[in-house]
Amino acid sequence: MTTVARWVEVHRLAVAGREALIARDVGRRVARVWLRRSPFADVVALASATLTLGPDASAFHHLGRAQLFTARPQRALDSFEQALNLYRAAGDRVNEAAALSSIGVVYNRLGDRERALAHYHQALPILRDVGDRIGEATTLNNIGRVYSDLGDRQQALAHYRQALPIRREVGDRVGEAATLTNIGAAYDSLGDRQRALAHYHQALPIQREVGDRVGEAATLANIGLVYKRLDPRQSLTYYHQALPIQRDVGDRAGEAVTRYNIAMIHRAAGNLDGAISELELVVDIDRQVGHLNLASDLAKLEQVRQERAEARKATWRAPDD
Repeated sequence: MTTVARWVEVHRLAVAGREALIARDVGRRVARVWLRRSPFADVVALASATLTLGPDASAFHHLGRAQLFTARPQRALDSFEQALNLYRAAGDRVNEAAALSSIGVVYNRLGDRERALAHYHQALPILRDVGDRIGEATTLNNIGRVYSDLGDRQQALAHYRQALPIRREVGDRVGEAATLTNIGAAYDSLGDRQRALAHYHQALPIQREVGDRVGEAATLANIGLVYKRLDPRQSLTYYHQALPIQRDVGDRAGEAVTRYNIAMIHRAAGNLDGAISELELVVDIDRQVGHLNLASDLAKLEQVRQERAEARKATWRAPDD
């Protein structure tokens, strides 16, 4: 039995025995490992079991992170806000800032950039005040993500470049790889494909080294996206490496995006059957998780089905008399 498996068993016994302090401590340890490597559904179950013993800020925070990756942003927001209130009540300024930053992530995912930036800018001075360099770098990185989503790539790069040396200074390898990936995405958006690939290929071995499977899948998908614009067939190689990892860790939102991109490659190549098969899976995932893109993905599926019907009609010929 591995060390993590032993801790999981300890957690189970602590919950069953109503030993709240033990369950909370062990739950925190296991969740930190699982959030990088294991199905997010496991983290939801773990945190939910801990919360049966009463409110716990860390359990709410870990639950929110898992809910965010399983495409449940509104539930994640609720969990993060409960964590924030508990951290503030306890005077835990470090984790108060972490919760503020997590709430910013949710608002950015929901498309509310102003609220996202407002929460990040609440977190940043706290992190600097308490000397949390890792949290400071994470928040700078997240601010960069918002600017990237707003289309301001130069502001995004400016914040990523503030975050990267801090992450290297404190030895945050997971964070370093995440920032390298974000810099790659910014260069890709600016049309500089070679710089994008260079940064992605710096990030990938770090993610594999530290076992960050979530980050690895995201980087593989991003490399696929670059090749989709340069050499669509080569992009399928990277998408098909990303997919099993996304499925294994339960990143349903990421899986849906990757399958959608695969579908568009099949469609461009004239493989409408392949495109439809992938889009049907995308729509199925959207329905399972209540994804915001359900309506647009359904519309795309119907569009491609219509394209296939028209293509079949065009190639049909009546038999000779």
